[in-house]
Amino acid sequence: MHILDSTPATDAEQPQLLLVDDDPDQLRLLVEALRIMPWRLSLAFDGMRGYERAVAIMPDLIILDVRMPKLDGFALCRNLKANPSTAHIPILFLSSATDIDERLTGLRGGAVDYILKPYIPEEVIARVQIHLDLAGKAAGREAAARAPASIRSGSRASAAKPLGHDAVLVRAAQRELLSLHNAHLGDIAASLGVSERRLSRAFQKVLGMSLFEYLRQERMEQAKRLLMQTALSILAISQEVGFTSAANFSTAFREHTGLTPSEYRRKSGQA
Repeated sequence: MHILDSTPATDAEQPQLLLVDDDPDQLRLLVEALRIMPWRLSLAFDGMRGYERAVAIMPDLIILDVRMPKLDGFALCRNLKANPSTAHIPILFLSSATDIDERLTGLRGGAVDYILKPYIPEEVIARVQIHLDLAGKAAGREAAARAPASIRSGSRASAAKPLGHDAVLVRAAQRELLSLHNAHLGDIAASLGVSERRLSRAFQKVLGMSLFEYLRQERMEQAKRLLMQTALSILAISQEVGFTSAANFSTAFREHTGLTPSEYRRKSGQA
């Protein structure tokens, strides 16, 4: 099914919403609920086309379902937040997934709200209006253009040039690595809706190293900071940076720096 726009005759200065759901019936219901407002509505029927649509039209707000083919809502949200050109767009999840862990996953991934199905249309409208107001969009683009620079900094006019998908994947993975302890590479790739091999190719293209090599480098840099700035034991540091044993950590650290962890600490004056 192709992507389409709803309410094409609406005033072009009104906020534009992107609705993403793989269920046409659910989208139809949502359009019916929102069409009483003077908002322009654009639709996408899976996560991948939702991402492409968001980059193309730069909507003022996005409403996502969670469970979708190709790219689920959580992965879509992470990709949008990793792209400087779309990171400012408020994202609301609208889903029947009631599990608290799923709701927290969406919010921690960058969404500003999570609305449960079945929903009351008036509540959805009220929440959308609140987030449009907070984003400085409720009065339309002219009001946003007249706003102080500090308010406009996240607007479409000042948004950065869109990144290629490889660069977006790398930025999104880096964000995940910073937020997860002892992250498994396969889990990170899955959270972004791609295979581990695809993600490693993106790292190789953008950074000139595999995801595994990047992760090992970041762990070593973190280990050096801990050795220099804390009195943690070598075992505690090895566990903190994701190694299963102090011996494996010491071997990897010596390969990276030419020194054992103890030697590095002595040279840094922390011994």
